[in-house]
Amino acid sequence: MGLTAPDPLTVLAIDAGNSKTDVAVVNAAGEVLATARGGGFRPPVVGVAAALDALAEPVARAFADAGVTSVGHVAACLANADLPVEEEQLAAALHARAWGASVEVRNDTFAILRAGVAEPRGVAVVCGAGINCVGMRPDGRTARFPAIGRISGDWGGGWGLAEEALWHAARAEDGRGGPTSLARTLPAHFGLPTMYALIEALHLEHLDHDRRHELTPVLFATAADGDPVARAIVTRLAEEVTVMATVALRRLDLLDEEAPVLLGGSVLTAGHPLLNDTVRTLLAARAPKADVRVVTASPVLGAVLLGLDRLGADAGAQERARGHWEGGRS
Repeated sequence: MGLTAPDPLTVLAIDAGNSKTDVAVVNAAGEVLATARGGGFRPPVVGVAAALDALAEPVARAFADAGVTSVGHVAACLANADLPVEEEQLAAALHARAWGASVEVRNDTFAILRAGVAEPRGVAVVCGAGINCVGMRPDGRTARFPAIGRISGDWGGGWGLAEEALWHAARAEDGRGGPTSLARTLPAHFGLPTMYALIEALHLEHLDHDRRHELTPVLFATAADGDPVARAIVTRLAEEVTVMATVALRRLDLLDEEAPVLLGGSVLTAGHPLLNDTVRTLLAARAPKADVRVVTASPVLGAVLLGLDRLGADAGAQERARGHWEGGRS
């Protein structure tokens, strides 16, 4: 059977993160024609061309399963598209692949926001490996932060929390800082007796650098056990989440309106009571009309809905697409 002609009322939705990529082909009625999964999308590490080559593999599988060779619109929510200029560069590179007649690239935080709301309106704060916040209104206005680390004023994220915990634990052990159970719990996670042993193992790469992220759950467990230093780090993260959300709401003139504030990413969806309860308490004081929700829906759903928004699809189509993922069929 030959491939069908391209349908202008179809969407290729892409949610490409650092560790994995999900793609979906959806028609204007919200029917999911195909899905596929691929590896991580890391243009800063491998270059744009190589990153898109890796992305092409799941796209090709999805196109083959859907029986299409291109679509009407590509809605791509991509990690590492942190600045508008990067979105423009990636959009041009995607357009050159001829996967769709039109292409729109957004930072992947927009996918989590759109997945959690019935219309493109609200604010999302995502805390996974890093931390980011975006907001949008149906009229097209957006709010965002560069979110590229300390040089853009950011603090938090899983990597940042692990580094902060290590800093306090090291100083506690050698006397430069106050006591904290982190000096015991962090090395114990790796079966090591002291922070000095952990520092040595990390510095000499006896422990792989990527294993540092394992210390973030240890930090939260230590905080839950009542350690004041660990609790102070978690509380500071709650403050950062609250500040980002409040500023985004203010920029979009939503601070005095009922508006959703979505919490996403592995740290904020893990269900840590101290973190999430503190965020809710702080937002209740600073943005009392905010409707705080935790988003666990697949981010590719957000990319799908952004694509359907572009096609002008009706609410029924959006609910049909939402049901595919929220109904557990993906």
